[in-house]
Amino acid sequence: MVDETTRNPYDEIDDEGGEQQELYEHFRIDVDKGQGLVRIDKFITSKLESISRSRVQSAADAGNILVNGNAVKSSYKVKPLDSISIVMAYPPREIEIIPQDIPINIVYEDDDVVVVNKEAGMVVHPGHGNYTDTLVNALMYHLRDVPLFKSGDVRPGLVHRIDKNTSGILVIAKTEFAMNHLARQFFDRTTKRRYVALVWGDMEEDEGTVDAHIGRSPRDRMKMHVFPEGDDGKHAITHWKVLERLGYVTVVECRLETGRTHQIRVHMEYIRHPIFNDDRYGGDSIVKGTTFTKYKQFIQNCFSICPRHALHAKSLGFVHPTTGKEMFFESDIPNDMVQVIERWKTYTAARFSEE
Repeated sequence: MVDETTRNPYDEIDDEGGEQQELYEHFRIDVDKGQGLVRIDKFITSKLESISRSRVQSAADAGNILVNGNAVKSSYKVKPLDSISIVMAYPPREIEIIPQDIPINIVYEDDDVVVVNKEAGMVVHPGHGNYTDTLVNALMYHLRDVPLFKSGDVRPGLVHRIDKNTSGILVIAKTEFAMNHLARQFFDRTTKRRYVALVWGDMEEDEGTVDAHIGRSPRDRMKMHVFPEGDDGKHAITHWKVLERLGYVTVVECRLETGRTHQIRVHMEYIRHPIFNDDRYGGDSIVKGTTFTKYKQFIQNCFSICPRHALHAKSLGFVHPTTGKEMFFESDIPNDMVQVIERWKTYTAARFSEE
């Protein structure tokens, strides 16, 4: 029996993707009691559609095929009643992706991985009729001599992603082995991912955790939605901590355990602290504050300075696929968010001095 327990579908919510949503597939296969001995790479290839034997072997090399909880090589002989678990990066999709000489901020690169600090406004990967000016188009040009980026895959090397209008750190694999190795880390939740967000309202506590399932909204297919009872959607956990209180808004750090589509944005809306200027989840209107015209103009000015949701993927930590070393990368908060935060500091200081 094949169980696609945590497979991410290709029909994403939109071209923005999701905050650090993982781009891998997870399968579980329970072997029949009458199964004869056969190599596991051959067995898996016969059970799963559109997966080549070489991809299975690459997954095994990265330690991503487990039998009864233990990693096995591709030469392992499947036995009756074995329980097989497989984590693999998404399969290639045959489509022509145009390499484009687009400037990207590469903060680290070696033979196995490249780490990018993505600007807000750039879509991570092509899709839904948007096949140019994405991060993948830029990488296809920059890494044009790397075999993985000649494969015709619409998402070469991607194992996670962030929204179009979210800025920050992404890691991209340059080899099939690195891609599988990183996919496993995201699946096992061993990566360290931190965001900085400006949210509406003054948080009641200094820190907290949102543990609430997320799934596609039943009312609006372009949005995600929290299912409090946990009967629908997928398990999602976001830890948050206050960095700075600015009266009607708060600067928070969010630490992800899971990587669901729009996770931070949905969870912040759920706890009634939507992200500042988030047009999809209720942050693009005045949520907290006064009714004075001067205040309304102040907010509109802030929206103009930061014309996107104020969310930045500040840091990412992972284990290097080849060296086994812990890697950690951090990026500065972008200028649009910095300017808005500074304006809020000035406004708050003036407000309290009047009081």
